[in-house]
Amino acid sequence: MKSAGSKSDAGACRDRALGARSWRTCVVVIAAAACALGGGVVGAPVAIAEPGGARIVSENVVAPTEIDIEVASPAMRRSVPVKVIPARSGSSAPTLYLLNGAAGGDDGSSWFDQTDIRTFFANEDVNVVVPMGGAASYFTDWQRTDPKLGVQKWATFLTAELPSVVDKRFDGNGRNAIAGISMAGTSVFQLSLHAPTLYRALGSFSGCAQTSDPAGQAAVRLVVEGRGGGNTVNMWGPPSAPAWRDNDPYLHVEQFRGKSVYVSNGSGVPGRYDTINGPGIDGNGQKLAEQLAVGAVIETATDQCSRNLARRMREVGVPATFHFYEGGTHAWPYWQDELHRAWPQFRAALKR
Repeated sequence: MKSAGSKSDAGACRDRALGARSWRTCVVVIAAAACALGGGVVGAPVAIAEPGGARIVSENVVAPTEIDIEVASPAMRRSVPVKVIPARSGSSAPTLYLLNGAAGGDDGSSWFDQTDIRTFFANEDVNVVVPMGGAASYFTDWQRTDPKLGVQKWATFLTAELPSVVDKRFDGNGRNAIAGISMAGTSVFQLSLHAPTLYRALGSFSGCAQTSDPAGQAAVRLVVEGRGGGNTVNMWGPPSAPAWRDNDPYLHVEQFRGKSVYVSNGSGVPGRYDTINGPGIDGNGQKLAEQLAVGAVIETATDQCSRNLARRMREVGVPATFHFYEGGTHAWPYWQDELHRAWPQFRAALKR
């Protein structure tokens, strides 16, 4: 296990009254944290193509309520795996997109592997769509091909290519919501800025909506460069480039007016799932130590981000739901709880 930083750094991060200096300290601590965490029957190809060229090239029926598809993306210049829970009714229904975190769903770090979405949505009339891949990409359109991460045109894929393919194959009615954890808790806002009319509801669980100030840029670099080995200059250009501000949700909160927004974060203090018998720990002392030493520090930092966003949205007068829970580290069991908590709000938004 890699160190999450010195004891004094972690102590500074746990200070609930974080100031600018201690927030920068937290960003430094996240560097080690980000590196330490990671965060059937095959049928014939289904020929579903859209004008832009995106199409389903293969389909695997894992179970009656779980289908894996491969979507050929002209923007990404490759096929992207996508997992789907079709709506219960089998007829016209809204769609909930769930984005994985910095690991992109690799190594079992996905909504399907770590949560109960199969059973939770089994009786819900909604298509649940989980794109796989995108590790350390921020699910944005990169300006240049990266030598390490390759072509990254996630915003185009997720907002312009995938929805029309999903709607045609799974009879989507054009009403969409999107939610994400950790890195993707930032991306959901950025994707809404990219496609202002696509999503009716946004959910951010333990994300950080600040990307263009010095601390925010450092946090982005820690994920993209420290964890993924990519280069943020290929993503949004040098730190002074306008794309950093263009993709900063904190600076554009007015554009979320009229959407159903749900943001949640733990305090970083160990909570009910941070035990030796907790979900995902299952008696493994090393996993527990990582969750306590690393997950606590990351969650404390994202908590500050989320509180900054809450203050900003109150100042501007943009309605949103914020849930700050006292016990909780940067871990999947808490995000499962938050999805359960947010779903009634999303469901209502998708019915309007």
